[in-house]
Amino acid sequence: MEVIQQVTKAPRRGWNFSLRLKGNPLTDGHSLFRRRGLLSFSSVRETRHRDHVEEAPEPLAQREPLSPTPLRSGNAGESVVPDEDDGRGSAKKRLSAMWSSVKGRMHRDAVVRKDPEPPSPTDSHPPDSMLKEPRCSGGQFFFEYLVVVSLKKSKDGAYEPQIIYQFPKRDGMVRFQKEEQEKTFKAITLFCFPEGINWTPLTEYRSETFSFVLTEIDGSRRNGYCRRLLPQGKGARPPEAYCIISTLACFGLFSKIFDEVEKRRQISMAMIYPFMQSLREAPFPAPGDTVRIKSFIPDSGTGIITLTRPLDSWLEHVDFRTLFRCLTDEEVLLVFGATVLERRIIFIADELSTLSQVIHAVTVLLYPFTWQHTLISIVPEILIDVVMAPTPYLLGVQKQLQDMLVDQGDLLLVDLSENKKTTFIKQIGDEEEILPHKLKEEILQALRTRSETPTIEELNKLVPEAFLPFFVKTVGHYAQHMVQSGRDQPAVFNRLKFCKAPESKSTRHFVKKFVQTQMFDLFIQDVEQRPTSQEGFFQKRIAEYQEKKKREKAKKR
Repeated sequence: MEVIQQVTKAPRRGWNFSLRLKGNPLTDGHSLFRRRGLLSFSSVRETRHRDHVEEAPEPLAQREPLSPTPLRSGNAGESVVPDEDDGRGSAKKRLSAMWSSVKGRMHRDAVVRKDPEPPSPTDSHPPDSMLKEPRCSGGQFFFEYLVVVSLKKSKDGAYEPQIIYQFPKRDGMVRFQKEEQEKTFKAITLFCFPEGINWTPLTEYRSETFSFVLTEIDGSRRNGYCRRLLPQGKGARPPEAYCIISTLACFGLFSKIFDEVEKRRQISMAMIYPFMQSLREAPFPAPGDTVRIKSFIPDSGTGIITLTRPLDSWLEHVDFRTLFRCLTDEEVLLVFGATVLERRIIFIADELSTLSQVIHAVTVLLYPFTWQHTLISIVPEILIDVVMAPTPYLLGVQKQLQDMLVDQGDLLLVDLSENKKTTFIKQIGDEEEILPHKLKEEILQALRTRSETPTIEELNKLVPEAFLPFFVKTVGHYAQHMVQSGRDQPAVFNRLKFCKAPESKSTRHFVKKFVQTQMFDLFIQDVEQRPTSQEGFFQKRIAEYQEKKKREKAKKR
């Protein structure tokens, strides 16, 4: 009779603060997650990883968890309020002080200004609910709405971001819908111009594209794609931002859409909206498919714009070129190791696009696992105190805000800027020893096969092929330790035997640490609940590796 050892998982602790537009400051615990008008930022994800049968799932590169999850997570779907005697008194005091600071600054800017909107050809359109919105079989369309964020000068001379246009209009909303929209719009202005109010008019400004994610109270996520540019005009003027909100995560596709938006913006503001209307009515293509949109431009006539979605949907939100331009292969592996063990990591850079692209790329390296903690690719200045959170996070901070990073405790601080003196400004010290040496060398050898100026397509094929075998070889034997006590009973993971199974001592050392992470916990929970007949991309790669090992052993005999 085989003894099944079921390890009781200790409750993991999370960190949470909230950004409110209306009402009283945060005063209670459990009930706050049911209130409307509340945008939460936390360290614990509520939605768990799913490994689909036909294609690899979309990793967290497109799921930044500004997540409305509890202060501490127990069982699935259970909210737990922290106890007074949980041994984290000092951390609670720090978070309390941090919240007071953030709350005070947000209170001064809590009222959303409602300036009259300029007339445009779309003002005569019927309400959004009456617009024709054909959808593809998956029930998705390109975007929810487009907003234009402009910097307006206040009476005290400071520039503040304000939404000056929204497309399409949303008429006939009830009160709570209006409150939700105001809350979302407030968050959009923060992320479109995270630098705060320190702006001066410019005569030259290179446009840049970046992204962020908004997570709602019900756990649903919407992606924000932003293009900042200098509007048409003479003399010095502040930049403005075009932001598309969509439930779809496909950075490359929306970057191409912004190219068309910027092209039309140079002609006239009014030229943008017919294009966006056509785009809104077009169904979102399935992976590998193309959608064609007719568009008219003066002096050019009617043209056809083709938008093709990448075949590998789990890679469509990432551009690895920025990651490997900012960091050497060895430095990427150090960051990868710290991310795998769910540590606190801050990236700093001058450009917003660099921050968002690098952080998204790092999270894709974790496939088939997903980052389960706080992930904010661009931290607005007003929320800079998030760096004091004691729990794991991946944060992107502009270099001009580096002096505000007062917490220099146990974290990895990575400088991505071109004129950096050193890449790792702050380290814990053991980053070189996290990954097994042999497997680390295998990854480096695979990365060195790329060309000197690799394309997106080349890197999207090469990088996953370099990193995925690492997890196949370290934890790919998990299925052998899923034990059923009865025919109709769910499988239970034998953690102790799993950790002892690897032949290599360095691999066993890594596995013992990795099984303590939340990303591994939730992966195993999904496996325990998933039908045994269901096989995903990761499982197929494991089967290929195991079959290869059998053939090699057979040859030796």
